[in-house]
Amino acid sequence: MNPIDKTLNTTNFLGLKKNLKKDFSAFKSMKVAILADFPTQLLAQGISGLGFNRGLDLEVWEAGCDPIKLQVLNPSSELYDFNPSVIIVFQSSQKLLGKYNKGNVNEQSLFALHELELIERTYSTLSSQLNAKIIFYSYSEIDDSVFGNYTNKIESSFLFQLRKLNFSLMDYASKKSNLYICDVSSIQNSLGKELFFQPSIYINAEMVLSPGAIPLLADKTLHLISSFQGKFKKCVIIDLDTTTWRGIIGADAIENFQIGSLGIGKAFADFKYGLKKLKNRGIIVPVCSKNIDSVAKDPFEKHLDMVLRLDGISVFMANRESKTDTLRQIQNTLNIGFDAMVFLNDNPFDRNIVRENIPEICVPELTGGPPDYLEFLYSLNLFETVSFSYEDTQRTTRYQVKAQRVNLKKNITDESDFLESLKMTSLVEDFNPFNTPIVAQLSERSNQFNLRSIRYSESEIELLSNSRECFTFCFSLADKFGDNGLICAVILKRISDTILFIDTWFMSCRVLKRGVEAFVLNTLVAITRQEGYSHLKGEYIATAKNHLVKDHYQSLGFKSQDGGWMLEANNHFPKKCYIR
Repeated sequence: MNPIDKTLNTTNFLGLKKNLKKDFSAFKSMKVAILADFPTQLLAQGISGLGFNRGLDLEVWEAGCDPIKLQVLNPSSELYDFNPSVIIVFQSSQKLLGKYNKGNVNEQSLFALHELELIERTYSTLSSQLNAKIIFYSYSEIDDSVFGNYTNKIESSFLFQLRKLNFSLMDYASKKSNLYICDVSSIQNSLGKELFFQPSIYINAEMVLSPGAIPLLADKTLHLISSFQGKFKKCVIIDLDTTTWRGIIGADAIENFQIGSLGIGKAFADFKYGLKKLKNRGIIVPVCSKNIDSVAKDPFEKHLDMVLRLDGISVFMANRESKTDTLRQIQNTLNIGFDAMVFLNDNPFDRNIVRENIPEICVPELTGGPPDYLEFLYSLNLFETVSFSYEDTQRTTRYQVKAQRVNLKKNITDESDFLESLKMTSLVEDFNPFNTPIVAQLSERSNQFNLRSIRYSESEIELLSNSRECFTFCFSLADKFGDNGLICAVILKRISDTILFIDTWFMSCRVLKRGVEAFVLNTLVAITRQEGYSHLKGEYIATAKNHLVKDHYQSLGFKSQDGGWMLEANNHFPKKCYIR
């Protein structure tokens, strides 16, 4: 199902409830716990039902009343028996208002501090007891109108404290790698207060969410949970004429294109500013145009008001082929899944052709005209992420360099000559404080080349790197075109006096077919011998996306044994590769 079908996916609670009767057996199962201070049955149904649309079988457990005291702080509680992989904590603003309405002014002026201490204690306890991702819902805004507009200047007002608490929660989460925030206030703003919260429902059932708000909150929550599983968009592909500017390449003079800050040109300029921000965040931005390459590049190079220049485009493909064929060429160059792509085109004919031929690509329904494009894309929240690092800011440059390698390969027919001509070098390091965030991000993003699809957060990687039972390695790769950065990580675990188990081996797909697999194996074998072990054991756990590596161990010389793959290190001859 195309994820831009918002009406079907996120605005109809009854539709989500009907999903609960469907067959989830083909989907990955996950346990999700909800800790809230109000009844959560409808929210649990919404999250589970939307899981069907996202290919997830979510078993949702609800804590009931007073979850912090009865579940979090009690080590023998049902929460710990359930052992969830995701924990949602939802403390409502309405209950906060009821709690502090009864206090004096001094208590009100300090409640943000008190509640933050509770948040810190809750997170600290949960993270020490469970290996789970922890999501805190932010606090929806309530203005009790006691001070009118003066509420923004007086610290003891409820709204002042509520906003202070939300900021403190964001600040605290920024320092905790395994703590994530689901923004409830943005849903309140999009729906309006009257549709988000209905007093009559709260009085009768203590429900702090209206039925209309639940699908939207479930949608926002599933964006996070899907991202934990490596399901997110990495690439936004743009068409040119009438999508990126008002004008027709080859027919209109470039100086007459409407791109700048006046009239309809401002809408196109704002649209490109949005694309540029995505590029700076690490989203890949290719061009797909049915045109002559040199002519299509002219506005990027010559128009004075062009916001997005060629150095911001990772892959530029303009030709006379169909949109679907060009999109396949872009996918082949980038080597990422179609389901990680978004295609933006104002032409309904092109949109439908792409949907019919490559249904995995997300194709938003750009309607209403250029002034509406950006706000519509904001509302879809297509580019969810659970991490950000310096590595992201370099992604466009690295894909540009990758395109140069692809062009070089076309001109060299012998594979060995091509690899040797790249003059590749690799730096091999243990996990350390500098590369841990990048390793964690690669763990989250790697889907195709991920032997066991085990994903680790920064905090978990720190524990593994300090464990005496593990050996950790990350590999970077550079060649004559440039530096690819960190492209591979491996975690070895001791399982006996003679065997090291390859717990984790994941790698960026942008370096496939360059001999990295052989180089990594040669390195692992050398370490195995050096540390006094005789065997390496591997395991492949199939997922919907990693069939690319199903024959990985066999192709490297491992032998099938006891449901896994075994390699005798002492009898292994180093495999030829062109990396030093």
